[in-house]
Amino acid sequence: MPSPSVSEIISCLSGYDPDALTVEQAQQIVRQCVAPVDSVERLALRTALGRVLAEDIISPINVPAQDNSAMDGYAVRAVDLLGEGPVDLRVVGHTHAGMVHESAVKAGECVRIMTGAPMPEGCDTVVPQEFVLTVTETTVTMPAAVAKVGDNRRLQGEDLREGTPALLKGRILRPADLGLIASLGIAEVPVRRRLRVAFFSTGNELRSLGEPLDPGCVYDSNRYTLYGMLQRLGCDILDMGVVRDDEAALEAALRSACENADVVVTSGGVSVGEADYTKQVMARLGDVKFWKIAMRPGRPMAFGRIASNGKAAWLFGLPGNPVAVMVTFYFFARVALLRMMGAQSDQLPVLRAASQSDIRKKPGRTEYQRGILSQDSSGVPQVRITGAQGSGILRSMSEANCIVILSHQQDSVKAGDAVDVLALEGLI
Repeated sequence: MPSPSVSEIISCLSGYDPDALTVEQAQQIVRQCVAPVDSVERLALRTALGRVLAEDIISPINVPAQDNSAMDGYAVRAVDLLGEGPVDLRVVGHTHAGMVHESAVKAGECVRIMTGAPMPEGCDTVVPQEFVLTVTETTVTMPAAVAKVGDNRRLQGEDLREGTPALLKGRILRPADLGLIASLGIAEVPVRRRLRVAFFSTGNELRSLGEPLDPGCVYDSNRYTLYGMLQRLGCDILDMGVVRDDEAALEAALRSACENADVVVTSGGVSVGEADYTKQVMARLGDVKFWKIAMRPGRPMAFGRIASNGKAAWLFGLPGNPVAVMVTFYFFARVALLRMMGAQSDQLPVLRAASQSDIRKKPGRTEYQRGILSQDSSGVPQVRITGAQGSGILRSMSEANCIVILSHQQDSVKAGDAVDVLALEGLI
């Protein structure tokens, strides 16, 4: 079933105003529009790191396969330890991981056992070697009641039972997951195909690295931050360079992008006074809405779906200022891309920290301040702003380790007040 269009989603919203959209409204529209890609491929386990699991991994075996020892020590029958004084047991064997003690252990007997070795038949408990009083070649003496039934024994299937889910689809596979899958004897995993994302910057004033910097021009930084953010998400990336402020050039770039990618991300060209021909081009190519979002930085943004020659892609038209392009990517595009990748909902944890200074703010917009999160002498989280917060000051993002989120209705903050903080490490 095809995804609903932006216009269809918007028609169901009450109070929709493209010139006064809240962050939450814009996020809701984006979330309802996009859907996961369908294609699935099977990969060798070693090449699956960072990919999105397309199906549940069901354990074909019990892990561990048998009851085994969690300690180096002696496998015993707990009932033999119930006397009031020290207990002498006869040592009838030694067993290590990968070995099986062949005979059943009888009353008054025990087996020297190493960590990971299967529990001998008849034994239900392991006494750690450091708890033993004396040892000879054939006997061992232990304190009475030194262990209870089941102590230091790992049960069959304690980690995973045969037939139960080990990992659920939508998980972005991490190093521990590769080890878990390997422990089940599974060599290949089904994953969603990589999302293809094309991106470019717009503006006559932009120069690529290696080009001379003419008067009034700047080097294009946005493509490099976008590249880094997309690379971290594990996307297949198509860098289309800088597109000049020209209607024909923009249309050609957008057509090429949507014919070769699932998503198109642009930076620049969506602000007031810049977007007239941009709107015309995007209107010819599809259903794109231009928004003024009640947020700082990043007020102007375009979102929609464009098509060319039978191919279609979702479009994120981000602002041109360096900080604004990163903030809008993190809080709008990133969640949409993860959803299209088939990833499970990725709600990043918001922390509370005490502001180290006053922060001026008026209710009526969401603000994203760049901050440095630390702890005071008592270990209580605290945060300070990096300095000037202009949307063109990329250094503020480079120095920051978190983003301070000041909500739509929030007023100014006094030093010592608690504020919401999102660690950048979770994003980048």
